[in-house]
Amino acid sequence: MSVDKQQTPAQPREDELKALDAHWRAANYLAVGQIYLMANPLLTEPLRPEHVKPRLLGHWGTSPGLNLVHTHLNRVIKARDLDAICVWGPGHGGPAVLANSWLEGSYTETYPDVTRDAAGMARLFKQFSFPGGVPSHVAPETPGSIHEGGELGYALSHAYGAALDNPDLLVACVIGDGEAETGPLAASWHSNKFLDPVHDGAVLPVLHLNGYKIANPTVLSRLPEAELDALLKGYGHDPIHVTGDDPAAVHHAMARAMDTALDRISALQRAAREDGATGRPRWPVIVLRTPKGWTGPAEVDGLPVEGTWRAHQVPLAAVRDNPEHLRQLEQWLRSYRPEELFDEHGAPRADVLACVPEGPRRLGAAPHANGGLLLRELPLPPLERYAVRVDKPGATQHEPTRVLGDLLEDVMRATTERRDFRLVGPDETASNRLQAVYAASGKAWQADILDVDEHLDRHGRVMEILSEHTCQGWLEGYLLTGRHGLFSCYEAFVHIVDSMVNQHIKWLRTTRRLPWRAPIASLNYLLTSHVWRQDHNGFSHQDPGFVDHILNKSPEAVRVYFPPDANTLLSVADHALRSKDYVNVIVAGKQPCFDWLPMEDATIHCARGAGIWEWAGTEDGSREPDVVLACAGDVPTQEVLAAAQLLRRHLPELVVRVVNVVDIARLMPSEEHPHGMTDFEYDGLFTADKPVIFAYHGYPWLIHRLAYRRTGHRGMHVRGYKEIGTTTTPFDMVVRNDLDRYRLVMDVIDRVPGLAVRAAAVRQRMADARQRHHVWIREHGTDLPEVADWTWNG
Repeated sequence: MSVDKQQTPAQPREDELKALDAHWRAANYLAVGQIYLMANPLLTEPLRPEHVKPRLLGHWGTSPGLNLVHTHLNRVIKARDLDAICVWGPGHGGPAVLANSWLEGSYTETYPDVTRDAAGMARLFKQFSFPGGVPSHVAPETPGSIHEGGELGYALSHAYGAALDNPDLLVACVIGDGEAETGPLAASWHSNKFLDPVHDGAVLPVLHLNGYKIANPTVLSRLPEAELDALLKGYGHDPIHVTGDDPAAVHHAMARAMDTALDRISALQRAAREDGATGRPRWPVIVLRTPKGWTGPAEVDGLPVEGTWRAHQVPLAAVRDNPEHLRQLEQWLRSYRPEELFDEHGAPRADVLACVPEGPRRLGAAPHANGGLLLRELPLPPLERYAVRVDKPGATQHEPTRVLGDLLEDVMRATTERRDFRLVGPDETASNRLQAVYAASGKAWQADILDVDEHLDRHGRVMEILSEHTCQGWLEGYLLTGRHGLFSCYEAFVHIVDSMVNQHIKWLRTTRRLPWRAPIASLNYLLTSHVWRQDHNGFSHQDPGFVDHILNKSPEAVRVYFPPDANTLLSVADHALRSKDYVNVIVAGKQPCFDWLPMEDATIHCARGAGIWEWAGTEDGSREPDVVLACAGDVPTQEVLAAAQLLRRHLPELVVRVVNVVDIARLMPSEEHPHGMTDFEYDGLFTADKPVIFAYHGYPWLIHRLAYRRTGHRGMHVRGYKEIGTTTTPFDMVVRNDLDRYRLVMDVIDRVPGLAVRAAAVRQRMADARQRHHVWIREHGTDLPEVADWTWNG
């Protein structure tokens, strides 16, 4: 909310409050109509069973409260000329948000066939939760939405993400009292310690306590007001209460609460932006207590409904078959006096629309809620500036993520004025070797700063909080409103957001089919501190399965990359940061690893996604390979090259092909993933009938799943992480999981026809090396010198 929009309007007059009530009643009528009706939208004739949908789906209980918030947001947006969006946490309240979008006209502008008249109202009603229609949530199809809310917990973090670097934006956020019980929402309250009142916008949480979830009371609704106030004040908020069930009184109170909250926000922003105040603001929060299912049936079949859990979904469930339910539904609908709200053609009357803003000020038309419209290309520097020199493969070592950190520092610096790039992560930026970014931006922080602290900055754009949920929510809100970012995380703990990324992928898949939704910047993950180098932290930190989860999702929206060295990481990161409408998962190590490819070759290899490393194998073109050694991931790549070197030494007559895979989806058939190979390509790379020994970074069964339809799949043997881990040495981790170089050589001997007898002595030496390893580490606590000091000399 801009500091130049400070004029507090006078409290609304009685006629204005009546207009607000008319708008609210109209929205309630439309919400009920969407749940129940498929014909007779204006009740121009007595309601009959055939006017009612055969399947009644939707959620009434939260809708009246959402309609109240929407109505009063309209008033203050119009009166104060605000840029605003709203995150609707109770996502099941789709009928309310759709109703308001239709009233304000943004729905008809987006979907011209749903006109603002009786025919359009009938279409609006019938399509809701109907085959071929629209979902019951505040879904991607809903104009003005950046948050579906089907899975609860993320509304507030999304709201803060939207407000970051949007200094003129007000983000209202309705939090249902069921959602307020979730862990992610509880952590999200701490986002106010990271909101910069100078460069960021404002978030106005509205905690809507209607008392019940689907079948139980909610925790916060049963707290005494003093205890709830203590909780919210402890979170750093100043609560403003609106309580009641009399519409006229609640309208008065809500108008006062909105004005009070926005005045406080304006004062806080003015103090920071004009007066130089540096103290952490205490932002307002509105606590709205209204009955669940307010204005609906008070009693059904002799049981109380309004104000109880029975109002959560469909209060009258047997309307087609039960004449009394049909009578109650008609009475309920007519209680809103639709003839006062809509003219004879079904259009909203003037007083209903008196509070509605115009143009892009309408919540359903706000450009920030269609962030791709505001997206600018990220200023990415040329990769050659950061590339490590590779005169020959395996001659030098670098920490790949540290090299990437230098690039991210310059991206952060290039966006200093634009402020449209953020790096988020749970307390791990330096641990993941990305600390170079601190030279361009410190870590966002509004709480106290002590002399011992480092890199804290009230205006910083690096964000760290030890809540993966909150990091994910911030970044999603930031991307959905038209900016760019990267989420850096320990590989094992990114699983915490499995469900969140699932929802984001569903959002992307849906928006790809909505031509009015502009593409947004991709959600980019850098997963490091990975399974093979968590030897010091142990079993609890060893889990590479996030990519399995991702690759189960919509192929058009997901990408997974395993760059094997620093230059390939630069190439993959550059591609991911330029892309739109994807979830990109990049798995890369932070420990020193060998440099295999010069920058030009790395770029070509990454674009190819998978390819033969001719310099690593022993092919000369005179005959087909006897065996293919394949690898995906930095540690598996090193082990495959070490195995190839052993084979070159001990079995020089064997023709070995080495294949490195960066883009794991290349293994899939082209019909199943846009990056998949045709059978012709795949067989040319891996052969159709030769054994393939595949060393993979993660769980080996994923490779089998991706390649099971390939001709040569029966000859594929995959080594990877088998859920065997502990605190040990780095090489012992690969030995324990049978991914080590010696085991790979043994696999070759076991699977290439004719070698089992001819190379029995070589196999025995490999098994002996594994046994020497076990003895050595238990005596010395370090890896065998031949492993620790290994270099590529192919």
